[in-house]
Amino acid sequence: MSSRHFKIKNSLFWWVAGLALASDRLTKAWIVATYALTVPPQTTPIIPGVFHITYVTNTGAAFSLFANGSIWLRWLSLIVSLGLITWAILGPRLDRWQQVGYGCLLGGALGNGIDRFLTGEVVDFLDFRWIQFPVFNVADIAINIGIVCLLWSAWHPR
Repeated sequence: MSSRHFKIKNSLFWWVAGLALASDRLTKAWIVATYALTVPPQTTPIIPGVFHITYVTNTGAAFSLFANGSIWLRWLSLIVSLGLITWAILGPRLDRWQQVGYGCLLGGALGNGIDRFLTGEVVDFLDFRWIQFPVFNVADIAINIGIVCLLWSAWHPR
């Protein structure tokens, strides 16, 4: 008796996308449940002057680019997400770095896209003050990791 194993193409892509999305949604849910959205923003120093948890929202893209662009950004997130899903299903078998990269991009796009569709703004909370960097979230991290992985894959092809 032989058994067939169902093998999902680009399975690492799906795992990474799911992990990125779940991490983003869970951390944002914790922030919204734990902190009040106030002016000035409610903040908790983890390492004073270096890293704080600061609850803010953003109607733009990463790092507040295109502020007040939530309407077109929500559709861009959806189009990017659908494109990545289609690519993973119908496209070629991706190498490991591509799967991680595209998976991170999908998880990040979905995480911020869900915020944009539900509330018209994205929840941000990671505040690195020692470099005076805009407040960001786990989806933003995933997107940036995805870009680095894809660049690595392009520069170091198999």
